[in-house]
Amino acid sequence: MQAVEIREPGAPEVLRLAERPQPQAGAGEVLLRVTASGVNRPDVMQRKGLYPAPPGASDLPGLEVAGEVISGDAAAMAQAGLKPGDAVCALVAGGGYAQYCVAPVAQCLPVPQGLSPVEAASLPETFFTVWSNVFDRGALQPGETLLVQGGTSGIGVTAIQMAKALGARVIATAGSADKCAACLKLGADHAINYREQDFAAEALRLTGGRGVDVILDMVAGDYVAREVDCLAEDGRLVIIALQGGVKAGFNAARVLTRRLHITGSTLRPRPVEFKGKIAAALRETVWPLIESGTIRPVVHATFLAAEAAQAHALMESSQHVGKIVLTW
Repeated sequence: MQAVEIREPGAPEVLRLAERPQPQAGAGEVLLRVTASGVNRPDVMQRKGLYPAPPGASDLPGLEVAGEVISGDAAAMAQAGLKPGDAVCALVAGGGYAQYCVAPVAQCLPVPQGLSPVEAASLPETFFTVWSNVFDRGALQPGETLLVQGGTSGIGVTAIQMAKALGARVIATAGSADKCAACLKLGADHAINYREQDFAAEALRLTGGRGVDVILDMVAGDYVAREVDCLAEDGRLVIIALQGGVKAGFNAARVLTRRLHITGSTLRPRPVEFKGKIAAALRETVWPLIESGTIRPVVHATFLAAEAAQAHALMESSQHVGKIVLTW
């Protein structure tokens, strides 16, 4: 099969199309013929040598795919209601940039009715991540306020739509007037241009001084201190990436007096059982919202698999709104 591999750590140009043996499905797995592969920030980090694949995972990049079930563990497939020929999208721990990919049965979801393979491939990584961090760890409830850092990223466009669909108020940050407008179009109640405004002061103003209930943070670094300052009592800060650095200083007294929760997670190394529970929750709660059009995939651009370097360059430019997808 053809696959996109990382020749050596480095710039986008180190990605190259190569021939690889077709993988074989093991216990609890299916083999998929891949139609489209989502591109995500962790792929960029892996390419740079900063985010190695977990033990046992493919060294090929790619955390989400859409395609057709070819074969697999018959008992596991039967239990999940899967059969050869089914169209699915799946979260994987690696190996998604390839014509064939192995995925755990528990991490496969049917392609929502009305969606193309490209749109379906844009779903798993961000939807699993947002559900796990905003609704499980962050415990966002209807009527509460969510602050999304980076509202036009793949994670951001998912978090805005999912939170709004499930009854929350959403404030998003973005780096330009056009991106703020995109956040509002996606359903955010307010958008803050972080290049022109202090997001913490603005979040407090927009909530009448109360603060926000949950923050989804992909920056960390010096953002954490300001996030602590704009959380409501019993507020929850969930950190899922470190684009602003690993070190953060903040007012610990505010954590005590306002009973704040600071947490975070990485999804890729978690066990299949954990991810399978997220998949089940998404299928029950979120997939009907996608099929009704309440939540829609946002695909900014598609590239042929041979153009993976261009896809990564676009990702690193941060000029996109939504997801970037490779096609086979």
